[in-house]
Amino acid sequence: MFNWTEKQPAEGIVVAPDERLPWPQTVALGIQHVVAMFGATVLGPLLMGFDTNVAILMSGVGTLIFFLFVGGKVPSYLGSSFAFISVVAAATGYAGQGANGNIPLALGGIIVCGALYAVIGLIVMSTGTGWVERLMPPVVTGAVVAVIGLNLASIPIKNMAPTSFDSWIQALTFLSIALVAVFTRGMTRRLLILVGLIVATIIYAVLTNGLGWGKPVSGAVLANAAWFGVPNFSAPAFDAKAIILIAPVALILVAENLGHLKAVGAMTGRNMDPHIGRAFLGDGVATMVSGGVGGTGMTTYAENIGVMAATRIYSTALFVVAGLVAILLGFSPKFGALIHTIPLPVMGGVSIVVFGLIAIAGAKIWVDNKVDFTDSRNLIVAAITLVLGTGDFTLKFGDFAMGGIGTATFGAIILNAVLSSGKK
Repeated sequence: MFNWTEKQPAEGIVVAPDERLPWPQTVALGIQHVVAMFGATVLGPLLMGFDTNVAILMSGVGTLIFFLFVGGKVPSYLGSSFAFISVVAAATGYAGQGANGNIPLALGGIIVCGALYAVIGLIVMSTGTGWVERLMPPVVTGAVVAVIGLNLASIPIKNMAPTSFDSWIQALTFLSIALVAVFTRGMTRRLLILVGLIVATIIYAVLTNGLGWGKPVSGAVLANAAWFGVPNFSAPAFDAKAIILIAPVALILVAENLGHLKAVGAMTGRNMDPHIGRAFLGDGVATMVSGGVGGTGMTTYAENIGVMAATRIYSTALFVVAGLVAILLGFSPKFGALIHTIPLPVMGGVSIVVFGLIAIAGAKIWVDNKVDFTDSRNLIVAAITLVLGTGDFTLKFGDFAMGGIGTATFGAIILNAVLSSGKK
């Protein structure tokens, strides 16, 4: 599990899950995965009123739990799942700003959700993946993965560029990343997200602090923050209403994780099917552990899959490094302050790139599995799913609201099952 074959860096090299580059490059690439995930892993808890340092800490712990459960065979990072946002808000009555005073209610629901998810993993381990494959064929998993990126796309565009100047900074940021991706070589290209973010932040600081064109970067909060400190942990409370609202998210996590595993399998050329049950179980246990101390529900992170797609380095060693780094950062208020120091439009530009790579990863599942879109069933399932998710189509059942990712996930599964029932 901790034995990787060392591979020397070279232009165009592909690094398999059981391989790694020399440790200095591996550590740098692991840090890039932390950078790729922290935008969403910080944004998720902020939208639910959770403590961001706890979320970062538990993403690291969850990633290491997942690594152990899959025996180091699946390259993946675990972070805050956006599928919990709407149900947590409904269960806690959270208004969207400041700390959530009812976090314990959400945590109880998250723990039960994780337990349900883990049970599904155990069932898959004992019965095989056949029923999951029938329920979620490539046309479904590809659509669900693509929808995750498309559904999140509105966040950086609508919420992370409040002024015209900020919109231009977003454009400058994703242009910087694109230029790094296309015109650089070696480790610089591998670190395209991190390098692009640093370049865009420097340019932003020159334009704002130097020329006064926008909101200047302030280092006051960063300077006053302590280097080390214990996050604000919270204990769960178990409420039937909150559990009923939150626990069904387990099915969305199953679809997300399955789609991610298919994407990783397509990228690496490795069959990830034997690890599906263990991946569900590991993710479920990680969600339970996170919920037990005040963290958000966990999911395998498409952002990091997007980074792997861009770098073609799939070494699981990166995620051990990333998990350990995230744990250290979770105990650092200084890091929490640093996150808030990064200009919002710069993070928005990074998010546009990463979310776009997620959507393309979904399309790649279709291409690699040769999904036939001349088949009306596949065409309808994919078409409706993409619009439901991208448009954030929401259905309400009393106090329960299922947002775009949920309706797209269940819609894809149900449509595929109904339309396949009459197919000869």
